[in-house]
Amino acid sequence: MSGWAALPDAVAMELRRTTAELLQRMPFYADEMLDYIVERIPEAGKDDGLRGLTLGSCSSNIEAALSMVRNGIDASVASAPVTALEHARAMAARGYSVDVMLRFYRLGHAYFTERIFAKAGELVTDPALALVVVSELQNYAFAYVDRISSEVATEYVAELDRIQNRVRAARTDAVRRLLAGDRIDLGRAEGTLSHRLTGWQTAFVCWTERDDADLMRVGRTIGGHLGSEHPLLVTDGTQTLWGWVSTSSIPRDLPPLMGRIPKLVHVSLGIPAQGPAGFRKSHAQALRARRIVELAGRETEVTSYADMALVDMMSSDLDLARGFVAAELGALAVVGLREAEERQALLAVLDAQGGLAAAGKELGIHRNTVLQRMRRGEERRGRPASERIAELHAALRLVDVLGPVVLAPDPGPSS
Repeated sequence: MSGWAALPDAVAMELRRTTAELLQRMPFYADEMLDYIVERIPEAGKDDGLRGLTLGSCSSNIEAALSMVRNGIDASVASAPVTALEHARAMAARGYSVDVMLRFYRLGHAYFTERIFAKAGELVTDPALALVVVSELQNYAFAYVDRISSEVATEYVAELDRIQNRVRAARTDAVRRLLAGDRIDLGRAEGTLSHRLTGWQTAFVCWTERDDADLMRVGRTIGGHLGSEHPLLVTDGTQTLWGWVSTSSIPRDLPPLMGRIPKLVHVSLGIPAQGPAGFRKSHAQALRARRIVELAGRETEVTSYADMALVDMMSSDLDLARGFVAAELGALAVVGLREAEERQALLAVLDAQGGLAAAGKELGIHRNTVLQRMRRGEERRGRPASERIAELHAALRLVDVLGPVVLAPDPGPSS
């Protein structure tokens, strides 16, 4: 219906008279519509606040729609009543889905069709005219509900965004305060974060340069791997995610995560530690493991700080680290293919506590080849591997992880 001008005078007059009579019974229709909805959505009647808003929405929408028809106002200019918008906000706050909220309007429309149209048919004595009046009311009701339901759905989404933003802000603030070591109410923080802070805390960091990576999904995968289906996840910008898992015991004997992380996504893990202090400590370790990954340009998917702790400690001052490597490795402390092979042989032998066969198996070469490379490496170093073993092992480990970062440039063809 686009207004009185598009309708025959007899129809317009009958619509005005019929809607005037229907408006007189509006409080009754509102109560009946509420009962109709509650019968089909029982949870709407268990919450007094929501029940009251539903009744208000029923009342204001019936009154608005009938008044607009009575005055020939097109449905396209209808606006959702204040109570309808507040009802949408209440539905969002109570965690109902938008589909459930819109079902209120579908049921309200169904009630309007079943009850009010039947009454309108009774009020118009001429059967032919009654058919036209009911048809016009039906068309108008559809157009009105279509417009209003879109408006309340928009308000629902906006309120949900506001709620989620407040929750995210509160969670982020709680995390920042924990990381800063501020005095906090532990119970309140656990409630805000939905995360237990008294157990073992294992922190992780996920990051990527991809724009299409779903880091929240990656975080949930890591959480499940570490023993929690509901890890605490906090975004740090658009391409970094911080995460924590709380468990009653230290995660042990875990299968590898390799192959479960998307390409070009990196993960660093802190060492499990207890309580709020452990929450902070494990996170700091995960960040430092990330530092090593980025410093070395490593392409590994998952890096544990437990494997990087020594290198992290020795590389806090890179100039000192380079000087240490040069002093311990001598001519081995340069970029070069042969130097790299000899360093790998020395490191494998030290890792195997002198076992040539074990070192060869690790490197995939014969034990005699390991021995040859080790001897050449000793010559290049300028002293045997048996001298300053701890320092040699540490220097080799630094180079193994950081590579060219702590090496001198290639001087040319190796001899």
